[in-house]
Amino acid sequence: MDKIINLHKMNTSLDKKNNASYQLEDICMNDYIGKNLKIEFLDEINCVSCGTKTKKSYSQGHCFMCMRRLPECDICIVKPELCHFAEGTCRDSEWGEKNCMKTHIVYLANTGDTKVGITKLKNVPSRWIDQGASQAIPIFAVESRLISGLVEVAIKEHISDKTNWRKMLQGDPDSSVDFAALRDDLIKKSTDNIEKIKAKYGENSVEPVEGSIQNISYPVLEYPVKIKSFNLDKDPIIDARLMGIKGQYLIFDTGVINIRKFSGYKCNISG
Repeated sequence: MDKIINLHKMNTSLDKKNNASYQLEDICMNDYIGKNLKIEFLDEINCVSCGTKTKKSYSQGHCFMCMRRLPECDICIVKPELCHFAEGTCRDSEWGEKNCMKTHIVYLANTGDTKVGITKLKNVPSRWIDQGASQAIPIFAVESRLISGLVEVAIKEHISDKTNWRKMLQGDPDSSVDFAALRDDLIKKSTDNIEKIKAKYGENSVEPVEGSIQNISYPVLEYPVKIKSFNLDKDPIIDARLMGIKGQYLIFDTGVINIRKFSGYKCNISG
């Protein structure tokens, strides 16, 4: 295999045994685990939206102009509770209608530590795989991205909403966590704030989900003891044995790289 591509988020899927698979364009990345893989940055970054050359990548692969104008680069993508679609100030109302005014899921995930998160219903379970979650369970189904953010804010008063990526990459987390019991406890603790949200947006705007726990296994031969993170701006060539993949990270025997972080970077991949 010898291919020049602009890096982007790997596509993910689960098989019937809950094993995660990764695809980068037409490359099945799982096939290269245990083998030597070379990634060479060709000193060119192309905007993932408009394709123009850019000296610097913004918001995971965008040029400066696209970062400033596209709705997917707005602050409300990072902080959904700040969604301003209803105020008529969305950068692209058609995009907002398709992406933000859809059913979202508020969930718990075990990514090394248990965290709360949100995603569109259609992104389950890919969002959980992207975060490197070994277990996940839905808590609520809500009417929009804004409401999912408000519910997440209510729940994160009692549990983190952050992923400790270093801990996530150092092995499988404790699987003894009683997710169902934790979910029920968080619902109880957040009831007052969630009732306020329902009073404002409607009784059916937030509905509990009686979902089962989703377990996810990752293709990893060996987890690193110490984490060294590759940066293509400083380390333009990675030539090492691929030990596994978890989240959006390639785990080599000499370090790790977050592929999604370097979206738009033109690279030659060979192995």
